[in-house]
Amino acid sequence: MRRGQGPSVAVVGGSIAGCAAALALRRGGAGAVTVHERATDPLDARGVGVALHDDRYAELAASGYVDASMPWVQMRRRRWYVRDDAALSPLGRDLWTTPFPFRAYNWGSLWRELRRRVPADVEVRSGSPVREVAADPDGDGVLLRTGAGAPERFDLVVGADGYRSVVRAAACGDVRPEYAGYTAWRGAFPVERLAAPGLWPEDECAYVVFPGGHLIVYRIPEGSGGGRHANWVLYTTPPPGHAPAPDSPVSLPPGTAPAPLRDHLAYVAEELLPPYWGDLVRQTTPEELILQPLYDFTAARYTAPGMALTGDAATVARPHTGAGAVKALQDATALEAALSGTSTLSAALAAYDADRAAVGRTMVTLGRRLGRELVERTPRWGDMDRTELEKWWGGLDGSGAFGGRSLTRRTG
Repeated sequence: MRRGQGPSVAVVGGSIAGCAAALALRRGGAGAVTVHERATDPLDARGVGVALHDDRYAELAASGYVDASMPWVQMRRRRWYVRDDAALSPLGRDLWTTPFPFRAYNWGSLWRELRRRVPADVEVRSGSPVREVAADPDGDGVLLRTGAGAPERFDLVVGADGYRSVVRAAACGDVRPEYAGYTAWRGAFPVERLAAPGLWPEDECAYVVFPGGHLIVYRIPEGSGGGRHANWVLYTTPPPGHAPAPDSPVSLPPGTAPAPLRDHLAYVAEELLPPYWGDLVRQTTPEELILQPLYDFTAARYTAPGMALTGDAATVARPHTGAGAVKALQDATALEAALSGTSTLSAALAAYDADRAAVGRTMVTLGRRLGRELVERTPRWGDMDRTELEKWWGGLDGSGAFGGRSLTRRTG
């Protein structure tokens, strides 16, 4: 499609996926592009960690979606630890160390840099929640309604509006997220708060395993100031009778987790983690602590006439895959390629669906497999040696999808 003479497009959602989609659409030849974001304030206050495999970064940088100006921390190795009261180090016993070529980002600063890349001629409407999306009954196109007034018509509506996507509901009907049966606790705080920050190497991603779950810890940029935060995610099954509602995949804001769940986290930190990592969890204040029930799903298709899905609107895979933000950015590159490489909107949507829907299925399958083995039926970690761990991990990620599929593989 020739740039500027292409279809009129609305992007629903202005987070990482939405910003990347807006950029892709203009590069791919779309005409007028309007982004609708429900939030009124900038989104860069979200300070959780995002990891990009070095190879995926190189592909995305070559495509023009990321570059070295975005603040990042280089990880080089992943070290697996387990609690062993006889261990000499408070980090625990070192089970296994492997290369881990990933770049760590702060979600908020990554979003801010992507937002700056959105072309100036894209109209971004903050405080504009989309209420309804529907096919135009009077012809081609899609109607989008944000309030009580008349709907607007667009040739294409791109859903980048997360797991509760109104675009997905219009395109695919009732696709319900499925509760995984366990939760993720998240925290991030300045590394200077740790009693001995130098004990934990700068370039290391720590996998701290325990019966019934694991903890992942890595450094991320504090923002644009050059500091570092300790970013951590702890996966564990809630105590009986305290699971979240099965149809409500909403994270609990800081400081609002029920007492039984907080007590369970305290038990894991005190009794199951090595001392250093237990202290790290305890040093996270209630105002910094987020509880995220884990759900997953993937839409059967990524497109419908006049509609396309991207990011979490299309697929939510469990975070074990290390590929959430990567996939959203890759969706954008695929959308750009589909628009650039075809002469009609319907052909572009068919190409995009063929490229990305299979990838979504692959990532959900991998997330479920990793969750089953890392949380739901954990092995006897202390009894495994390095050879057994290597074989175990190879059996989990035989497809090589951890960290995201290569952009050169155009099928799942």
